[in-house]
Order: sequence, then C-alpha cells, then structure tokens
Amino acid sequence: MRVVERIVDLREALRGSARTSFVPTMGNLHEGHLSLVRIAKAHGQPVVASIFVNRLQFGPNEDFGRYPRTFERDCDELRAAGCDLVFAPDETELYPVPQTFRVATPAGLGDILEGEFRPGFFEGVATVVLKLFGCVQPAVAVFGRKDYQQLLVVRKMVEQFALPIRILPGETSRETDGLAMSSRNGYLDAAQRAQAPALHRALLALVDRTRELARSRPSQPLDDEAVRRALQALEREAIDALRARGWAPDYLSVRRRDDLAAPGSADLAQRESLVALGAARIGSTRLIDNIEF
Repeated sequence: MRVVERIVDLREALRGSARTSFVPTMGNLHEGHLSLVRIAKAHGQPVVASIFVNRLQFGPNEDFGRYPRTFERDCDELRAAGCDLVFAPDETELYPVPQTFRVATPAGLGDILEGEFRPGFFEGVATVVLKLFGCVQPAVAVFGRKDYQQLLVVRKMVEQFALPIRILPGETSRETDGLAMSSRNGYLDAAQRAQAPALHRALLALVDRTRELARSRPSQPLDDEAVRRALQALEREAIDALRARGWAPDYLSVRRRDDLAAPGSADLAQRESLVALGAARIGSTRLIDNIEF
C-alpha cells in the first residue's frame, strides 16, 4: 500500500485508472470504516482511502483540535483491509488558499436535523467531498449509512453536478450491545459507554411506536396533518425518555428516507420508506444513529 500526501503524486499514481474506488475518512478508523474499504474493493480497483480531518465541517466550539489522529494505526488497518493507496494531505495541500468557494446545500436538506444543530456542517462536508472527488476522480465512492443525512447530501450533490461517480452505501457497524461504531466513542468513560446504547434503543422504540401508528390507520384514518402531529408527539416522548436517563437530545425524528421530509399518511402506509434518526449528548460526547424501516 502506498501513502501519498500531494495531489500531484496522487494523480500520477492513479494515471490511467478508470475504475478507482474511494473511501473518504477523517482517520481514527474502526471496523465500520474498514467495511467500507471492503465494499470499495469489490466494486473497483485501485482502492483509495483519504485521511483528512476537515476543519470546514467543525463548528467553533466543536472538537477539531482534539479529534483523534491515529495515522500509523490507520495505515496498518487499511493495508490489512486491502486498501491500495492512502491520500493523506495536510491542510496547506488541500486548502493552499482560503476555501472561499463553498458548496451550499439546499434548504430542507442541509439545514434540518444535523444541519440545524451544526450550522455549516454540510457545507463543509460537501465542499471537502467535492474537492476530494476532484483529486481522486473515482468511479465509485463508498459512504456509511450511519451518517444517513450526509450520505443523502453527497448523493444529491453528485446527481445535481452530474458527476460520473457511483455512490455506494455501507451498513452501520455496531458493537454487540447495539451501539453504532463511531470515532467519537473513544471519548466515552466507562459509565457513559454503558449508557451509550440507550440512543439506539430509543430509536428502536420510536420505530415500534410509529409502526403501531401505521397499523391503527385502517380503523382510525388520519390525514397528513394528523399524522405529522401524531409523529411529533411520539418524537417528544422519545426525547423526554432519553432526557430522563441523563442525556441531552438534539433530536429524535421520523422522516422519509428519500428526502428527509416529514412523512404523511401515504408514507406510513408504504413499507420500507421511513428512517428514524437521532442525535444526543451523553456527557460532552455527541452520538448519532439511525434505523431504516
């Protein structure tokens, strides 16, 4: 496996490659990242992974400075997973001048859920992903479903810019107790780690209650507005239950899979059309998760 730091060296290494597959990461890798590399390997060659902690997607009070950097370990794990090339630019390489050109994400997608609680986050994500796509020029890129909204933002960006890149999703990797694997799980102390699966359980409960609501519709027909009010009540219950366990929830919400809009009556009647998403802090650590149903 080769490691390159400069864009010119990356392009030289990939010269003539028409089937490059790509996995962008910020490092501090876990099994979830490595599963994406294995998906990439099954859909193209060579396999490129990037390691770059992108300042543009961190807010002023977020953890850019303390985000874990574990480069040597990351390279060992990528090599074992079958990665062919690691692109590891520093900030001056990827942003040699201030990045004043940015990718604005549309209202109703980039400013809801994560975008509401992390203003500018998806602009930073879309900007760096577009720039990395320009550097790597992959045929295939793989993103994890754990970052569900991010996956949707990237897919729609690729569609609207007519980029010749196939975006593939990777399933969320979980610990044995259900906790979604995340680079930020390492911030949790022992007591917080024991509590951490409660977010996943809260989403499972929200899914169950939503399914109960859908099953009740034949005997108690609901219009779209009534469905939205009923779902909002279920979401408030889920948030209150998690808060009672000592968490600080940002949101637990049921949305349509394809555009993250609030579902209506017809959406409840359609199987496998919804996703429950959640974000909450335990201590100072913010965790996210989602369940499609």
